[in-house]
Amino acid sequence: MNPLATIGHIVLEFFAMSGRIAIFTGHGLRHCVARPVYFGLIGRQMLTIGYFSLPVVGLTALFTGMVLALQIYIGSARFNAESTVATIVVIGITRELGPVIAGLMVAGRVASAMAAEIGTMRVTEQIDALVTLSTNPFKYLVAPRLIAATVTLPLLVLVADIIGVFGGYLIGTAKLGFNQGTYLKNTFDFLEALDVISGLVKAGVFGFIIALMGCYHGFNSKGGAQGVGRATTDAVVSASILILVSDYIVTELFFAK
Repeated sequence: MNPLATIGHIVLEFFAMSGRIAIFTGHGLRHCVARPVYFGLIGRQMLTIGYFSLPVVGLTALFTGMVLALQIYIGSARFNAESTVATIVVIGITRELGPVIAGLMVAGRVASAMAAEIGTMRVTEQIDALVTLSTNPFKYLVAPRLIAATVTLPLLVLVADIIGVFGGYLIGTAKLGFNQGTYLKNTFDFLEALDVISGLVKAGVFGFIIALMGCYHGFNSKGGAQGVGRATTDAVVSASILILVSDYIVTELFFAK
């Protein structure tokens, strides 16, 4: 009933969890660079994370670009600045919305799947069986997922950027009356390499976070089926929050003056 004791308990638990995540991250990174490397497992995870996430990410990026173009046109019309639609759409998609929307979609799909799979292996003692067979669980379960997510998500975001800009182009030319050539010219004239690079760096960071949270919560799940469900929920929530936090940090590193 003591509010100070409650606050202290929350703070101590936060630091304890931060330490556990830091140790888990260190072990995962060490096994990412140590031999042997399971290329088959990495390829399978890249297929699961990238190829099978394309439909949901592509559809989300398409409608995000369309809505963005429409909203920017409505807002800029108040200041007679409709010509900025193409520029703001391409910058907004490549810098911010493409990586963040793709990261959140993949977090909901992939982090939950990783946590459920590894969590099930934990509660059914399959991870203990790997140790018994002299197979390091970090090398076999965690490292391939970290590598695959970090490499695959930038490629997925690159596709999402193209589809999102195309969605803005469709609305701009078909509904808002922009000339096709002029819209494309404004898109490419004001797009800089740093805009795309910053988005791809964000995507790599987001991919690492998604895999890390999925593996961490699955690896530390306990309590049977209920524990696996709780680990799945925690993986998605923590990955989504860390994506938004790291989004600000990376943006600050790239564009702060």
